[in-house]
Amino acid sequence: MRVPEAEFTSYYGRPILKAPVWRWDIAAYLFTGGLAAGSSLLAAGGQLTGRPALRRAGRVTALGAVTASAYFLIHDLGRPSRFHHMLRVAKPTSPMSVGTWILSAFGPAAGVAAIAEAAPWLPERGVLGLARRVLPPVGQAAGLAAAATAPALATYTGVLLAGTAVPSWHEAYPELPTIFAGSALASGAGVGLIAAPCAQAGPARRMAVAGAALELLGSHSVETRLGLLSEPYRTGRAGRLLRAGRALTAAGVAGALLGRRSRVISALSGGALLAASVATRFGIFYGGVASARDPKYTVVPQRERVRRREAGEG
Repeated sequence: MRVPEAEFTSYYGRPILKAPVWRWDIAAYLFTGGLAAGSSLLAAGGQLTGRPALRRAGRVTALGAVTASAYFLIHDLGRPSRFHHMLRVAKPTSPMSVGTWILSAFGPAAGVAAIAEAAPWLPERGVLGLARRVLPPVGQAAGLAAAATAPALATYTGVLLAGTAVPSWHEAYPELPTIFAGSALASGAGVGLIAAPCAQAGPARRMAVAGAALELLGSHSVETRLGLLSEPYRTGRAGRLLRAGRALTAAGVAGALLGRRSRVISALSGGALLAASVATRFGIFYGGVASARDPKYTVVPQRERVRRREAGEG
């Protein structure tokens, strides 16, 4: 005879923590922000190494992705004016405030760089002829400015999630920026592998390897280092998504390295890397939401911290 195992409940069946009210559009925002950052880095690499197909694909994708990011963020806020109101102040201690300013700096630079790709289509005479001559150097400067902002854009969302009270996000504060940086690089590499001919895809392949290494290292850590708080990342919908992300990442990197001379294999590898980035971002998102809904992920770690503190004082 023994006492049954305790069930972690709360008063009146209400959760201890309020689960995030964010919906799928914020998970999509995590992906598109990383895609914009990775694509701008790809474009800068193509620009600096004389690979026009990489530059063009990266610039156009960066503009499309950052536009989608702005839409998802404003859609979650409910009213466009709320995004505007966040620009009235700058709080370095607030990841949301910093992220709003990063997005506001990155967007125009990415837009100018993408518009510059249309210069060859403009007439050679008149006002449009002047634009044809001015746009390329302006686009080069804007592309490098966007690339300089890209690392912050890729990682600030990891800091944002880790700064919440959601247990499995908060405890993973060292890993989330690493995972998101790797995911951004891998998704940018995927764009290059899809859009560029094999002869110009060298930087994209190197980005794929670097991004995959960061992403897989960080994902393995959040699934093993956090003790009980790793469980939401291994089970349920989050676990399925993260396992799919690892498999797609491995397949994408293998295809990128082995299919150097095959445009079809390179494109399939790029698609796998993009899908892996989506799965990873959504997996991290749903893992955190699951940890906030179950009281044990709040109560048990708190008790363990108290016991360690008491043991240290004793």
